[in-house]
Amino acid sequence: MASVTLKGTPFSIKDDIPAPGIPAPDFTFVTEDLGETSLYDFDNKIKVLIGVPSLDTGICAMETVRFNKELSGYDDKDVVGIVLSKDLPFAMKRFCTAEGVDNVIIGSDYRYNDFINEFNTEILSGPMKGLSARAVFIVDKDNVVRYSQLVPEIAQEPDYDDVMAALNKLV
Repeated sequence: MASVTLKGTPFSIKDDIPAPGIPAPDFTFVTEDLGETSLYDFDNKIKVLIGVPSLDTGICAMETVRFNKELSGYDDKDVVGIVLSKDLPFAMKRFCTAEGVDNVIIGSDYRYNDFINEFNTEILSGPMKGLSARAVFIVDKDNVVRYSQLVPEIAQEPDYDDVMAALNKLV
């Protein structure tokens, strides 16, 4: 079983995350207006899925702001970034408005837990039980996983350079 650490203490996650080359499982998430959409609603776009425990934590906030900046130049390249957490859509929208985050879509997993279940990022024990581990996936226009990164230490940011290099290979 896969695991991550929080300040060095290991915690199991649901299972191994989807590996590059496999079809991405579809999932439904709640948008900022309390509507629902799914991964497959973004067919014909490259999807950068950014799984975070909560935007109310410093690392998740920094990561969201950084990906917002990194993805700002991809609007015309059919790329969409989706930040996924179990935060309520109200809180996610408030954070994005306050931080000027407008190049990524917010996706709340609070209603169905689809993202954490389908992508196996659910933390199963410890103080963050039930939240998503920190993970980044790139899903191509045909809904195939082309990149996956499970950040081994929850208190650390992902390898942005690696993510962006993988994305640049697809655009």
